[in-house]
Amino acid sequence: MIIGILGVGHLAASMLAGFLRSGLDPAAIVLSPRGKATALSARHGFQLAADNRDLVERSDVVLLSVRPAHAPEAVAGLPWRMGQTVVSVCAGVPLSRLDVAPARIVRAMPFTASEIAASPTVYFPDLGEARAVLDRLGPSIALPTEKDFEVATVSAAVYGWAQDLIRKTAEWSSAEGLDPTIARRLAAMTFVAAGQLIAEKDEPMDQMLEELVTPGGITERGLQVLLARDVPAAWEEACGAVLDKLTGA
Repeated sequence: MIIGILGVGHLAASMLAGFLRSGLDPAAIVLSPRGKATALSARHGFQLAADNRDLVERSDVVLLSVRPAHAPEAVAGLPWRMGQTVVSVCAGVPLSRLDVAPARIVRAMPFTASEIAASPTVYFPDLGEARAVLDRLGPSIALPTEKDFEVATVSAAVYGWAQDLIRKTAEWSSAEGLDPTIARRLAAMTFVAAGQLIAEKDEPMDQMLEELVTPGGITERGLQVLLARDVPAAWEEACGAVLDKLTGA
């Protein structure tokens, strides 16, 4: 299988690192000749296409990773063929706007954690060729409808917010005297631990939190401050704003 990357920016670079980490042969990857492609090709041995038409002709699976506003134009008029699969990672661009017939098309939303094979990547529809590629970047999650995909894509924004919360926690700890390296590692691993526990247990999250929060304890005190500042409502509002942007509402 030859994988083509149409649009080689920051997210594509993370996916490429993940592919290499998974053991994929660099010679099995073709890059469109813009952005970071030339430097990455020289460094790792990826193939470099002459242009987008050449990339499509040489690839079995094409990952579309251009800016969302440019996606419909980027795929128009290219020599798509039967048996080919296109995986668009362009947030907010519905399948109906991407004319790649007679190839099949999938939407996916990997995170930059792809580079360490830790991206929980949602995708729709569930095609085996797409799943085989996405599984190299971390756990892939197939969704039943495009509407579900849009809702799930909000998690890509939450991923960034979580990084900001980790940064703020580490900076606060450092300002209070904790070694900055320890503060950064501890804050990051705290979020990983919380997420992993929820992911691996089936009990309701409300119940898990109730068992964690000791009356009069430190967790309760912090939650009281966050609730008083209306942080939960602001978080929900932010999620809604992202979904509106994705769907054009």
